[in-house]
Amino acid sequence: MAKNEEFDLFAITPEMERYASLCEEHSTIDTSLYEKYDVKRGLRDINGKGVLTGLTEISDIQSSKIVDGKSVPCDGKLFYRGYDIEQIVAGFIKEKRFGFEEIIYLLLFGDLPKAEELADFRALLARYRSLPTNFVRDIIMKAPTKDMMNTLARSVLTLYAYDEKANDTSRANVLRQCIELIALFPQLAVYGYQAYCYDNDRLNNSFFIHSPRPELSVAENILHMLRIDSKYTELEARILDLALVLHAEHGGGNNSTFTTHVVTSSGSDVYSVIAAALGSLKGPRHGGANIKVVEMFEAMKAEIDDWTDEGKVADYLRALLHKQAFDKAGLIYGMGHAVYSISDPRANIFKSFVHNLAKEKGMEKEYGLYSLVETLAPKVIAEERRIYKGVSANIDFYSGFVYHMLGLPTELFTPVFAMARIAGWSAHLLEEQINVGKIIRPAYKSISEVRDYVSMDER
Repeated sequence: MAKNEEFDLFAITPEMERYASLCEEHSTIDTSLYEKYDVKRGLRDINGKGVLTGLTEISDIQSSKIVDGKSVPCDGKLFYRGYDIEQIVAGFIKEKRFGFEEIIYLLLFGDLPKAEELADFRALLARYRSLPTNFVRDIIMKAPTKDMMNTLARSVLTLYAYDEKANDTSRANVLRQCIELIALFPQLAVYGYQAYCYDNDRLNNSFFIHSPRPELSVAENILHMLRIDSKYTELEARILDLALVLHAEHGGGNNSTFTTHVVTSSGSDVYSVIAAALGSLKGPRHGGANIKVVEMFEAMKAEIDDWTDEGKVADYLRALLHKQAFDKAGLIYGMGHAVYSISDPRANIFKSFVHNLAKEKGMEKEYGLYSLVETLAPKVIAEERRIYKGVSANIDFYSGFVYHMLGLPTELFTPVFAMARIAGWSAHLLEEQINVGKIIRPAYKSISEVRDYVSMDER
């Protein structure tokens, strides 16, 4: 390169392509060796069952039952602290309460709160919804990015610098930090999105900040802060609240929660733990899956002229599996789950409320297409794939559709998941710290050959 030639930091040069090829050449492992050495790839056995790596009291997932001494698939069940999620939802819906704050209390402290305890806890959350002075101006509005998960992670790590007791790992202080982050996540994400829009010429250049209101629920505050007129219907707020409840926790083995356990076991601070969990959740194989569902349906709607034609829809699903449609990844997004087979209880709970929202929004035709795909996809997958367990719609199948109907920008789909799941992460962080044992350090077997050092002039 000439002395004064400008270097493009973001260019993928032939030199970089060559380096990438070297990386691939010397990092590709023969897949047969995983079976030879009985390596549980992804910490899952050959039947897809997770390798047992820990114990938890926070939640339980059931997808099978023992019949005549054999394990057989059953309708999925999800329990928070021993309570069936279906019963919890039925309870607060019947009593016309918002449920997410109650779920945060349950996950952190182990019991359903009494009315006075819930009121006190809601007031505590409200008190922590206060960002440091000039944080929005100095941090959120500086170098905005289109990826709100990165914005969240950056904000979380920066909050460390504002905390006088950032490294204090005493129980009460860690709990204080967790509750503060739970309270602040909606603001960090929504304000980050608004800063991105203001900085982007193709989007709305107006910038507004609505401070959270103490009398509102978490779900209500999200809609209040996001919309310029702060208006929303009761159904909109209640279905967003339900989404938060259903995403709040899902066992210790999911990728981001396991990340929480791993980083906590090293003795790191709360801010680093939560930032690591955010990095995990961001991935399209985890929290970003509902975006793929929405994009897949948009492509499907453009290709199929009659959304009620079962034959045309089934043909499109086959095209997806054969890598001939949408992103050509060979996947029907939103179908199947690592644990559930017959049904995902979260998707079942969500579905009836989704239909009500679709009616309110005049999107029953789209809802009909989602329902048809939910019915047809398991049959098509069974015909086209060799599978070891059943396939059903998961929570991501409907959540993206719900967020779309609520008018949430795609950039906030995964952050909404994070706003919910931080409740579970916090409970697991505390559980790992309380039951402190050894640092989590699984083994990797080296398959490289030992070589003699070669001097520079002989290479």
